Amino acid sequence: MVDIRLADSDDAALLADFAGRTFCDTFGADNTPEDLALFVAAAYGVAQQRAEIDDANQVVLLAEVDGQLAAYAQLRIGPPPACVRETSTIELCRFYVDRTWHGRGIAHQLMQATERHALARGAHAIWLSVWERNPRAQAFYLKRGFRQAGTKPFVVGTDVQTDWVMVRSLT
Repeated sequence: MVDIRLADSDDAALLADFAGRTFCDTFGADNTPEDLALFVAAAYGVAQQRAEIDDANQVVLLAEVDGQLAAYAQLRIGPPPACVRETSTIELCRFYVDRTWHGRGIAHQLMQATERHALARGAHAIWLSVWERNPRAQAFYLKRGFRQAGTKPFVVGTDVQTDWVMVRSLT
């Protein structure tokens, strides 16, 4: 059974470790170790995770199975890129499932919880960015009703990459 809950400050170290590991598992084969290390150090430190968890403009959801972290999602309130035409949006800035849990329905359940939290925050649409070279994630988002709206840069270490911007109406 999957238990999805809001993260709290005490989860910062657990989330930092999990987030860094899943990012490297997902993108390690396509990036240099140096760029990965730079990105993980900047994005997934314990202090950074605690600050994001405590930020009133963000929602961090943890999906656990038998007390073990299996996936997480993070919503962030802020302005979308110009290619997103919808109003009252919220960004799904992180959505990661540990490889051992791929294909077991956790992503679907976590996305449903994410959508409920987005609606509770007054959002009418969710937008996200996904690497142009990540067809597995793209397929998942397309299946969930997202559509490509444009592109934007995403920097991993020193490497400037291209992400698809995808958006989905919640109404």
